[in-house]
Amino acid sequence: MPIAPSLTRICGLLLPGIVPYKDAVVLQESYVKNIVAGRERETFILLEHPHVITFGRGFHPENLLVSPDWLEANGVAVEESGRGGDITYHGPGQVVGYPILNLSGQSDLHLYLRNLEELMIRCVRDFGIEAGRKPGMTGIWVQDEKLGAIGVRVARWVTSHGFALNVNPDLKYFDYIIPCGIRQHGVTSMKKLLDRDIPVDEIHTCLVRHFEAIFQRKVIA
Repeated sequence: MPIAPSLTRICGLLLPGIVPYKDAVVLQESYVKNIVAGRERETFILLEHPHVITFGRGFHPENLLVSPDWLEANGVAVEESGRGGDITYHGPGQVVGYPILNLSGQSDLHLYLRNLEELMIRCVRDFGIEAGRKPGMTGIWVQDEKLGAIGVRVARWVTSHGFALNVNPDLKYFDYIIPCGIRQHGVTSMKKLLDRDIPVDEIHTCLVRHFEAIFQRKVIA
């Protein structure tokens, strides 16, 4: 089971609520710049976004099934993203985690990705959901449906972007795209699997607890 090989250190926690995607990118860039310069401590950001479809560096246009104009006319923003991966959706009810961490002492991106998966796997297990990995794919899965996605960026070994866990989102928005460019599998949510809404603050608490154990950071708000 992957864990980070670092000593315990302090990591800030930011819970800004629902934040437009563009604003969240600016926020992350500020933290990355200051952490690289040694002016800011590592920070774990947990938030939600208004409806938005984002294109990663590996975006393939055929994976967008409707036009950007149609999306924007129906209240869905369309944004390019500096993260890895193809296309994805973010929206209310989906908990997005942006760990801004300095990995310079570890320099193991593969381990970092597996640890993000482990974080989500442990969290949903606390709610009675057994999720796992699929060989050759990032994220977490329940059978053939994706429950949590990952797309990261690393600059001078400081991370940004991160993961998106489908807690209570409206899954119809995934019908407008081929999520992450994966045609053969679907998307699910904790709400769909458990047939109930899950309070987002409970997810925050769960993620922070497991984040501390996996990444060996003490999280302080």
